[in-house]
Amino acid sequence: MTVNHPEPLAEDDALERSIAAVAAAMADPSRVKMLCALMDGRAWTATELSTVADISASTASAHLNKLLARQLVSCLSQGRHRYFRLAGQDIAQLIEQMMGVSWRRVNPPATRTPFALRRARTCYDHLAGELAVKIFEALRNKGWVTEEGDALTEEGAAFFTGIGLAVSGKTTRKRCCACLDWSERRFHLGGQAGALLLLHFEHKGWIHRTPGFREVTFTEEGMRGLQVLFAINRE
Repeated sequence: MTVNHPEPLAEDDALERSIAAVAAAMADPSRVKMLCALMDGRAWTATELSTVADISASTASAHLNKLLARQLVSCLSQGRHRYFRLAGQDIAQLIEQMMGVSWRRVNPPATRTPFALRRARTCYDHLAGELAVKIFEALRNKGWVTEEGDALTEEGAAFFTGIGLAVSGKTTRKRCCACLDWSERRFHLGGQAGALLLLHFEHKGWIHRTPGFREVTFTEEGMRGLQVLFAINRE
């Protein structure tokens, strides 16, 4: 696959043209489907992404070339296979926020989102959906994150340490942040703390991922764990 790198931009309008170029790279339903599929945090082959977008392999290749050129996705090679994934957490946050903005213009929103996707799903490397929003609300109500959700309090850091999760400040990534949930229109926990919490749930066997999809299902043990940690009851 030949990647067409962006042309150098003039100093006076570089930012505006760059924004327009990124928007143009995303301005196609097939490319949007690919990007949404990659929101599960995993690497996908071009063939898998062509199936998701319901397009031919050659067309998928052309679309991926555009996404690569604008650094929205990255490509990993292993043997004869090439895998694509989102270029980073910032791209995942951009897509999630665009989902929220776009969904407000769909009528009626509540009936068109599958229940499993609304209930719990991955947002790149952290948890999203109804249960994730409830976790964030519990963290805020307990005073473990600030009201804006942009930092852990001392009590919050102690909570994460107590369950074996070391949220370190020695990283360029935010320790935690409030990530707007597009289906719930409220915030869930992002940043390093959100990513560690999702890994914690996986390692304890509290969740099952749906292969090839973003949906996440909490096990009975997982729901009991949420009740113990965050006072979240099954409804």
